[in-house]
Amino acid sequence: MNQPLLRVDNVAKRYQRGVFRKTTTFSLNADFQIEEPCIVGVMGPNGSGKTTLFELITGSNLPSAGRVLVNGQDIHQVRTRERDRLAVHYHQSYQVRSFQKSKPDFMLAHAGGNAPLVHLFDEPQFNTQDGYIGFMLDFFQKLKRSGKVVFLCLHPNEPYHIDILRQSCERFVFVQKGVVTEAPDFDTLTRDERVRSYLGALAPAC
Repeated sequence: MNQPLLRVDNVAKRYQRGVFRKTTTFSLNADFQIEEPCIVGVMGPNGSGKTTLFELITGSNLPSAGRVLVNGQDIHQVRTRERDRLAVHYHQSYQVRSFQKSKPDFMLAHAGGNAPLVHLFDEPQFNTQDGYIGFMLDFFQKLKRSGKVVFLCLHPNEPYHIDILRQSCERFVFVQKGVVTEAPDFDTLTRDERVRSYLGALAPAC
């Protein structure tokens, strides 16, 4: 039986403060899997946990619980310099994020691949005036055709952002207050009242 390309297995991240009496200031919980190459649209308010989710998937942030499996391999048990052979996070300017680890690299496994299967684009700065959008959307499709999973995180503030998500993505993830909710298509996503409230005037008519 083939492994899912990505399995986010009951992953939790808790940020706490205090030494003797710890208080949780923010928590994120996610549990989903992606079996086949696709483009996943990601939305949610600022501070909801979207970037934290991406960092957990790529191994640059340590989970408080759970595992992230890329093609069956736990990315947090892979040597830090090789984690981008499984998943890579491009943060706005497309600079790769740094990695956290709980063990020395010599105690961790080698990556099972040579090129990332999961590509996460965190709020790319699309500009309608420079022709960059078409190039990037073609690139996302090329990655999908080559067997990859693409996450496209946008914070919609223009109607064309909604068009990009609707036309490019097959499935969706909405993150709000650390809660990760899946939707199998755009129509299902935008029937969620939380999503409609988040989109405001940009929400499509029912």
